Amino acid sequence: MNLTTHYMGFELKNPIVPSASPLTRNIDNIRRLEDAGAAAITMHSLFEEQIEFEAKQFEYFYGYGTESFAEALTYFPKLDEPGFGPDHYLDMVRKAKQAVDVPVIASLNGISAGGWIDYATKIQQAGADALEVNLYFLPTDPNTACGEVEQIYLDVLASVKQHVTIPVAMKLGPYFTALPRMAHALDGAGADALVLFNRFYQPDLDIEELAVAPHLVLSSSEELRLPLRWIAILYSHVRCSLALTTGVHTAEDAVKAIMAGADIANTTSALLHHGIGHITTLVDGLARWMEEHEYDSVEMMKGSLSQRNVAEPAAFERANYMKTLQSYRGLR
Repeated sequence: MNLTTHYMGFELKNPIVPSASPLTRNIDNIRRLEDAGAAAITMHSLFEEQIEFEAKQFEYFYGYGTESFAEALTYFPKLDEPGFGPDHYLDMVRKAKQAVDVPVIASLNGISAGGWIDYATKIQQAGADALEVNLYFLPTDPNTACGEVEQIYLDVLASVKQHVTIPVAMKLGPYFTALPRMAHALDGAGADALVLFNRFYQPDLDIEELAVAPHLVLSSSEELRLPLRWIAILYSHVRCSLALTTGVHTAEDAVKAIMAGADIANTTSALLHHGIGHITTLVDGLARWMEEHEYDSVEMMKGSLSQRNVAEPAAFERANYMKTLQSYRGLR
């Protein structure tokens, strides 16, 4: 079976790509991901808050004690200490590039068009083959209009594209009033890929401590349906690549992602639950499914169940809502 696929201009050996996660904080894990069959490596994210905090910290310590004796050099921080600022991240990108032969995709996570975007240039210089920009933004101000939110995404993309020549993917959340319009605007602004969707982690409430508590819950295959629907709708309407993320746990999930129109299927929760070796299970399972159903290549499958190609396109719209409700017979 020919498992190759094309994503942001890269020819990948298969469509299974681990998404940004703590797994890539370790070079040994990065090597293991490649050995298990990962077609590319998406690095863990470098956050806007990290860059801004370290910049402010450096400014404080660099200026602290400057009126003291010139010999008091201990006032200055040791810039070569591991982990000082985002330099550690850039070093990880360099080491990852040396460790594997598959493309390395760095990840920047932020919400503004500020100075943190300067690190896109440094990430490219460190050797990253591509950059994924993860905009984790929840508008909570009732005075913020929809157009303002959309403009933030477009401004960040424009700023990043001014700094780098490597491909840039935009990772989006599903909460847009008109997602196809937003996707079309980003595509027109130069996005090389859209990654659907950013999984917003919902806080829990601790009713004993009367506090908001962070609570991480891994995804399940059931969560595949939301990105699956929108990938199927957007397929052939944008020129950029499409990556499906959230809910890819089985080979069948990957098959659905490709048939909806995704160029790659990102997975993280399944690897955190089953281990890095689960990538092999996904790749082998995909090949086996294709052989059993007589598909010679991933390209032959791609988009075959998108809204454009299915016999009933309305199934992705309101008609499916009515049909789903009518199909349930549990209540008498």
